[in-house]
Amino acid sequence: MHDTTKTIGQRFARFLRGELGLLVILLLLCVAFANVTPFFLVERNLLNITRQVSIVLTVAMGMLCVVLSGEIDLSVGSTAALCGVAAAWGMKTSGSVWLGIVMAVAIGLLVGLINGTLVVYARIPSFIVTLATMGILRGVCMVWTNGKPISSLPESFATLGAGYMLHVIPVATVVSLLLVAVFYVLLQRTKHGTYIKAIGANREAARLSAIPIDRYRVFVFVAAGLMCAIGGLITASKLLSAQPTANAGLEMDVLSGVILGGAALSGGIGTVVGTLLGSMTIGVINNGLNLLNVNSYYQEIVKGIIIILAVVIKRNKGTK
Repeated sequence: MHDTTKTIGQRFARFLRGELGLLVILLLLCVAFANVTPFFLVERNLLNITRQVSIVLTVAMGMLCVVLSGEIDLSVGSTAALCGVAAAWGMKTSGSVWLGIVMAVAIGLLVGLINGTLVVYARIPSFIVTLATMGILRGVCMVWTNGKPISSLPESFATLGAGYMLHVIPVATVVSLLLVAVFYVLLQRTKHGTYIKAIGANREAARLSAIPIDRYRVFVFVAAGLMCAIGGLITASKLLSAQPTANAGLEMDVLSGVILGGAALSGGIGTVVGTLLGSMTIGVINNGLNLLNVNSYYQEIVKGIIIILAVVIKRNKGTK
C-alpha cells in the first residue's frame, strides 16, 4: 500500500512538472481569481491579459534561446527600454515611424551582438556581462532622454501596442503569438534548435560533433536583442511614449516565465510551449494581484518565490 501511494505521488509530481500540469495550474489560477474578483473573467480584462503578456512572451522567446544554450541575459529590460527610447527619438526627429522602428531593431541587434561577443570571445561569464550592460544601458536611456519621457509620438505608431485586429484581438497579442510560432519551428523543428540545446546540454560533446559553438552562442544573444527591440516597440507604442525607466523588472517576469515553463538554467532543457504557458501564468498572477490591489512590492516577493520553487522542482526532477 505504501509503495502504491508513493508511486502515485511520484506520477503526480511528474505530471505537475510537465506542460500539461502547468496548464492545469494556469486554469486553477484563473478559477481562483474569478472567484475572488468579479472583474477577472470580463472579456476586456482577459484581452488585456494577453496584451500585457505579449511583451513578456516576446522577450521570453529570446531568453529561452539564451537559457537553452546554458547562458543567461539580465539586460533584457534595459535593452527593451533603450530600443523604445531609440524608436521614439527617431520618430520625433524625422517624423518617420519606420525610421524609429529600424533604429530600435538595429540597437537591439547591436546590444545582443556586444553581449554575445563579450561572453564568447572575451570569455566573461554571461551573468557578469549582462549584469553590467543592464546598468550601462539604463544609464544610456537616462542620459539620452535627460531622465524625461519622449512623448507625443505619431498616432499611426499606436497600432502595434494599442491597436486591435477585427476590433477584438490586440495586435500585440497576434504579433507575440506569431513569434511563438516562429521560435517553435526554429527551436523544435530545425537543426538549429537541436544545436542550441546540444551546446547547453554538453558543450564538449557539441564541439566534437562539429557544431559551430561560438557562432550559435553569439546568435542566441542576438536573437534575445531582437526580441527585446520588439518588446520595447510594443511598450512605447502602447503608451505613445518612451520612458527611460520603462520595462524595469522585465527580466524578472521573463525569467519567471522561462523557468516556470520548464527550462533548466544549466541549459539544454526547455520548450516554446512551456515558456508560453509559464509566461501566461506570470501574466495571470500579475493581473489577478493587481485586481485585488495587492501592493507591487508583495508581487515581487511572489514572483521571487515562484522562481525558487520552479528551480527546486526542476533540480529534483533531474535527480530522479
